[in-house]
Amino acid sequence: MANAEKKALKEQKKAEKKAMKAHLKAQKTGFWSDFKKFITKGNVLDLAVAVVIGSAFNAITNGLVKFIINPCITLFTGDISLEELKTVLREAVVDDAGAVTSPEVAILWGEWIQTIIQFLIIAFSIFVFVRVFKKMSDKLHYKEIEEKKVADAKKKEEDDAKAAAAAAVAAEKEAQLQAFYKNVEKQTELLEKLANK
Repeated sequence: MANAEKKALKEQKKAEKKAMKAHLKAQKTGFWSDFKKFITKGNVLDLAVAVVIGSAFNAITNGLVKFIINPCITLFTGDISLEELKTVLREAVVDDAGAVTSPEVAILWGEWIQTIIQFLIIAFSIFVFVRVFKKMSDKLHYKEIEEKKVADAKKKEEDDAKAAAAAAVAAEKEAQLQAFYKNVEKQTELLEKLANK
């Protein structure tokens, strides 16, 4: 790359940065006015409701895993509950009085498996909810969706008709141009014959 090209590229980047800064400065508003706009939007209230419902659903899921799924798993693991399933890396150190001086260090496999089960239940529940909601929404908006499909098909037909008409006009102009060229050739031949006589 030549030095002139590098310099031009550098100048272009500077101009782009300058334009971006000017654009951002023009759109700049105060912190509190932005915060007020954010808070007064309906989406914030929807988000707050979702957080509350999500917390409640999380408690339900925890209860399902702890009080229903874990006891069933305990039956298959030989009376070892998931909460007790762990690999001890270092035993807890207890003094003569029975107080723990150094806590146990362990990999809590059972807690991790519980968390995975809770995640899968929540993910599956959200999937089912979104799927049902989408189907209901499609049923409610069926008429609009069908009208949009019909409008799209009509627009495509119109576009195809316009394209066909344009192609026909272009073909007619080409035919006229070819006829004109043939006519010019005939006249040229006649003029050459007359000139040769």
